[in-house]
Amino acid sequence: MSPLQRTIYGRDHEAFRESVREYLDRQVRPHIDEHIAAHGWPRDLWVEAGKQGFLGLEIPEEYGGSAAGDYRFNAVLGEELAKVSVAMASCFGIHYDIVAPYLVDLTTEAQKQRWLPGFCSGEIVTAIGMTEPSGGSDLAALKTTAVRDGDDWVLNGSKTFITNGYSADLVVVAARTSPDKLAKGITLFGVEAGMAGFTRGQPLDKVGQTESDTAELFFDQVRIPAANVIGEVDRGFVSMMERLPQERLGTAVTNISNAGQILAETIAYVKERKAFGQAVGTFQHNKFLIADLATRIDVSQAYVDQCVLAHNEKQLTAVDAAKAKWWTAQVQNDVLDHCVQLYGGYGYMNEYRVARAWRDARVTKIWAGTNEIMKELIGRDLGL
Repeated sequence: MSPLQRTIYGRDHEAFRESVREYLDRQVRPHIDEHIAAHGWPRDLWVEAGKQGFLGLEIPEEYGGSAAGDYRFNAVLGEELAKVSVAMASCFGIHYDIVAPYLVDLTTEAQKQRWLPGFCSGEIVTAIGMTEPSGGSDLAALKTTAVRDGDDWVLNGSKTFITNGYSADLVVVAARTSPDKLAKGITLFGVEAGMAGFTRGQPLDKVGQTESDTAELFFDQVRIPAANVIGEVDRGFVSMMERLPQERLGTAVTNISNAGQILAETIAYVKERKAFGQAVGTFQHNKFLIADLATRIDVSQAYVDQCVLAHNEKQLTAVDAAKAKWWTAQVQNDVLDHCVQLYGGYGYMNEYRVARAWRDARVTKIWAGTNEIMKELIGRDLGL
């Protein structure tokens, strides 16, 4: 594939890309089957990523980060991780791309000194606890509660589908603190591993992304000190809404990168695979199909690149992020489904990466807000 030359990255970004690729080639690719079998990423991978400066891209230097001040570095990292494992892009992305803004923008100086150095080094792995068993994409309907008790808060409830949930040392948890205020009565808390009453279920048995640890979290009378409140009391919903566009953009970045990588591998396969005396890729139907898929990816990439640039200038709207999220999730799933078909029976074998990628991609139409919710947001913006 020879797509239109992308112009959003400079030399520094491409040098960073090479360092990410070297890390993945050395630390991840040779052991990917082990990570799938283990249903998670060993801590030494996190620590090595921390040493390479991958985890602290948005963290100020005084706390161990690099304070890149340029979202394109986040995007480069997400692209390269997704080419190797969508699950890794998800687990690491939750940490450096999704949780990071909460800890940088909303925490006190004492909290920054307490959490950010370990965040950057990989010694503190993070997760974010939004989704609940009965709530799904409706964050305003969450039922987990935190009741003030003296200087502390007492947390009760549960979360589900939490990426990094089983291994996280620190979870940013959304809880209802003023029931009468509905969406305006939600607060964020830093819940730390080892707190009494904080437990987790075993990693969930998912259809795909088996190398990511996704778990349920349970809070039974968990006493949270006031020093662990993140941001202002009752301002948690606003804080989440302000940061969801970056989460959705990060998802779009990895969606299209994964789709492009698997299509490239599929093109190489159909050039070699023979049927009826000729390469499968030379059949007119397959040739036209692949031309269609390559075009969809390139056009989608152009839109995502513009969203990355807009976000870098703090101009990305929630609606544009929603468009990027749902569209790339749909394109990715369409492309990978066709790729499985082009592989024939081999495309249904777990030993072939195309099969695993196909399974892994399905959830992208669900997480970070379902595609239907994204369309609802877009429709509202159109006055419908």
